[in-house]
Amino acid sequence: MRFAISIFITSILLHGVANAQNDKVLRGPAPSWVVPSPLMAVPEDAGGLVFVRRQDVLIRLDEKGQLHHNNSRIKILHPNALQIGNLSLSWNPASGAPTVHTMKVYRDGEVNNTLPEVRFEILRREGQLEAAMLDGILTAVVQIPDLRVGDELEFAYTVPFSDLTLGDNDAGLLFLQANPPLGRFRFGLNWIEGQKPNIKMTNDIKNVAQKGKQAVEFRFDNPPHLTPAKDAPPRYNWQRIVEYSDFSDWGAISQQFATLFNTASRLPDASPLKQEAKRIANAHESPFDRANAALKLVQQNVRYIYVGLNKGNLTPASAEETWQRRYGDCKGKTALLLGILNELGIKAEPVLANNAGGDDGLDERLPNPGLFDHVLVRALIDGKIYYLDGTLPPVVPPSSETVFPYRWILPLRAKGATIEALAWKPAKQPDELNLFEIDARSGFDKPARKISTTITRGVKGLGQQVQLSGLAPNQLLSAMRQQMIGDTWQTVDDVKWRFDQNAQASVLMISGTGTVDWDDDGDGAKSMALPGGGFSPPNKRIRAKDQDQDLPYYTSSNFSCYVTTVRFPTDTQAMQWSFKRGYNTRLFGRNYYRAFDLREGSIRMIRGSRVEKQEFDAVSANRDNDRIGTFDNSMAWIYFDPNGQNTATGSDKIVPATYDIDWVTDSKACLSTTNGN
Repeated sequence: MRFAISIFITSILLHGVANAQNDKVLRGPAPSWVVPSPLMAVPEDAGGLVFVRRQDVLIRLDEKGQLHHNNSRIKILHPNALQIGNLSLSWNPASGAPTVHTMKVYRDGEVNNTLPEVRFEILRREGQLEAAMLDGILTAVVQIPDLRVGDELEFAYTVPFSDLTLGDNDAGLLFLQANPPLGRFRFGLNWIEGQKPNIKMTNDIKNVAQKGKQAVEFRFDNPPHLTPAKDAPPRYNWQRIVEYSDFSDWGAISQQFATLFNTASRLPDASPLKQEAKRIANAHESPFDRANAALKLVQQNVRYIYVGLNKGNLTPASAEETWQRRYGDCKGKTALLLGILNELGIKAEPVLANNAGGDDGLDERLPNPGLFDHVLVRALIDGKIYYLDGTLPPVVPPSSETVFPYRWILPLRAKGATIEALAWKPAKQPDELNLFEIDARSGFDKPARKISTTITRGVKGLGQQVQLSGLAPNQLLSAMRQQMIGDTWQTVDDVKWRFDQNAQASVLMISGTGTVDWDDDGDGAKSMALPGGGFSPPNKRIRAKDQDQDLPYYTSSNFSCYVTTVRFPTDTQAMQWSFKRGYNTRLFGRNYYRAFDLREGSIRMIRGSRVEKQEFDAVSANRDNDRIGTFDNSMAWIYFDPNGQNTATGSDKIVPATYDIDWVTDSKACLSTTNGN
């Protein structure tokens, strides 16, 4: 476990006015508006890693921006907590320099003031460089020497925060983590005259709010651990949080950012991008094909790299600049794409979104641009809405649906716009479809020919495209042989991979030979559990008595499908083969479906599982809890009996074999034609 002084109370900040750059750590007294909390006595039976005698996190809003003050005094109780002495603080030099006020170690009634002696090492580490992110953040690090169990470490500092993009607007969050150690915690917000923001707090801390004329604070002694309501939608996990914002509504953010993107996307008369647009127009007739070509140009010829240097945190680089340097983040790529689309006469606008999936309940939040982490383009083409994301691989065309499952977006318009909800729908195609063919026609005791095909869509499929598209066929074959041979695979003879752009699917096919795991049932009888055919029963949806029993329940969206075909030995007859009954039920918003078929010398099995309803009420959950006992959690068994007289060589459900249809384009068989019981 790695410790940082500010791990217990956290702040997320945004502000507008930038100060001069500074790459040094200053030393000085705490601001006059700071009054430290009284220290909490350490109980004799204190346990755990640390005891927090005080942690204050205070935000100050003035005409220059925000100041973030942190003052902590922590007693070390366990050797594993000694690394708390590896102190660090980070800041954006465009906002100003941090000031350290106190750095002391208390031991046996003595005080060692280490601040005058220590030397901070300043690092521009670009800690997320491997993720193509340049944020310009500086980090000061220092190690406190000779720190021991029983010592108390005090560290206090103030860091300025600002962003040129937002003018004099402030927005941010303050929250106390769900499971802090024992001790005293205080967080709050104060402001000078004329700088009071809109404030909203969660219900669980309203009763402890201490409001003043120009401040609001929250104090906790040994705060209870928070346990979010089990299996509730993510918006119900929003706990012990204070929001603040100067924005009157979402329209104000939309309007302000629209101005930035309108400016950044404007092409100079002599811009080479105008020639690119002409080339696209001459090569393609339809607006969709032109938009697709413009999108591919941005995706393929401008590499992605996040740029947060200086005012680049929220301000997009111009289309011209992004094109010249041939790299850009989502903001720069969006501005570039907008400039080209505008030149092509295609109506388009930027929209803010959240790729991290933290946008459930956004309609209940104060307007805050920090709640978004991505921007992409939405265009109107031939009367239809399409989303275009310049940061995705060049195999992703304009689409009527977003690749990431956004719940809310904010269109950026000159006249302003409010946030829009994107309706959730069950997946049309499986996120992952696994095909497995076992050709055992040579006999029970002979190795079988095997073909395994995986069809992957969505973000995971695009990840495979990025990973596998750069491998030569022999590299891929070698890697798969290394990975798969040795268990049920005896040989891997061929590996083929492709990305189907029309289906937006990564397709990986592996063929070879291997043993078949037949169970010997005696007297020549055989049985086998088909790969991918089993279901695990869902867990009951039950909450602790102290949690809200009436909240809805939530299931993450998912659609999986397994198709297995076994070609049985040619010296056996269809009537000697049988299989388990099919299965079709719906529990907790998810459909569980399995079907078998026997025809043309093979047994076919298909197993689909799709979330049909992402949220469901407590009454439905209680009803389904009572039905779990009837859930068929057995594996997908097939049976051979040399004395069998099975006359039902087919089933009431026609199940296609792995080789019957093109599963990349046609996966209807993965879904039940009924909703189940």
